Amino acid sequence: MLEVKALNVAYGITQVLWDASLEVKEGEIVAVIGSNGSGKSTLLKAIVGLLHPMSGSIKFLNEEISKFKTHEIAKRGVFLIPEGRSIFKTLSAHENLELGAYLPYAREKSAEYLAKVYELFPLFRKRGKQRAGDLSGGEQQMLAIGRALMSRPKLLIIDELSLGLAPIIVKSLFKTLQRINAEGITILLVEQNVKIALGISNRGYVLENNRITMEGSSEHLLKDRRIISAYLGM
Repeated sequence: MLEVKALNVAYGITQVLWDASLEVKEGEIVAVIGSNGSGKSTLLKAIVGLLHPMSGSIKFLNEEISKFKTHEIAKRGVFLIPEGRSIFKTLSAHENLELGAYLPYAREKSAEYLAKVYELFPLFRKRGKQRAGDLSGGEQQMLAIGRALMSRPKLLIIDELSLGLAPIIVKSLFKTLQRINAEGITILLVEQNVKIALGISNRGYVLENNRITMEGSSEHLLKDRRIISAYLGM
């Protein structure tokens, strides 16, 4: 579904991603793990067109998208939930969800997609009129996921789902991701919480010093001594 090859990305004259290659197959959950500053968010921004690479290839469904603008990539079914959620805090929860269905095909089926969001997050049935900025951090993350689902993405990309959230909320949200994936949505997940990210994913990649240094099945990575030492504190 998604194929990234030898990607090099810079901010101005400063290169921040070197020769990154990864693949996400249809129906998978793939995790990209690494510490702060390793280049994870830069990789995602390049995939969705917020940054254009110096060199390399990004293909989605066999189409080269590395030179496309973000809205052109979104039309093809690739959606990013950015770090920090970026909801519209002055709007209501329901208005945020409605804005997720901005593409023509999504507007036509907005009632159907909204019903699916309510199945995942029933609290928004009763609290749809509540100002989004007044929701808790976990509820705002739910809203960000729901807004993305309103366009029925083919590939859902999530940057730091667990950031700043209580462990019990994180556990619940990751279970929700598994439900979303079971309904046919492929997921690329960038996450610092290595144990839980690899626990729900099929495969994983490790970004260190702005390069992908390891890849493999999530089961294999969880048993790797380097991963255990560097990220699991064991």
